[in-house]
Amino acid sequence: MSEEKKASYLCEVCGYVYDPAEGDPDNGIEPGTAFEDLPDDWVCPICFVGKEEFTKQE
Repeated sequence: MSEEKKASYLCEVCGYVYDPAEGDPDNGIEPGTAFEDLPDDWVCPICFVGKEEFTKQE
């Protein structure tokens, strides 16, 4: 069973894409952090909406 690539997530408000390979180092999120593993209080670094405004990119 091979490891599946972690999915990117799109902010529906501003278009920012969270890429797990890059993380969000400006906000203390290490590269390799899956979207599902982000803290509940993490917000979009561009428009500051919550995780509920993001959709998984296929």
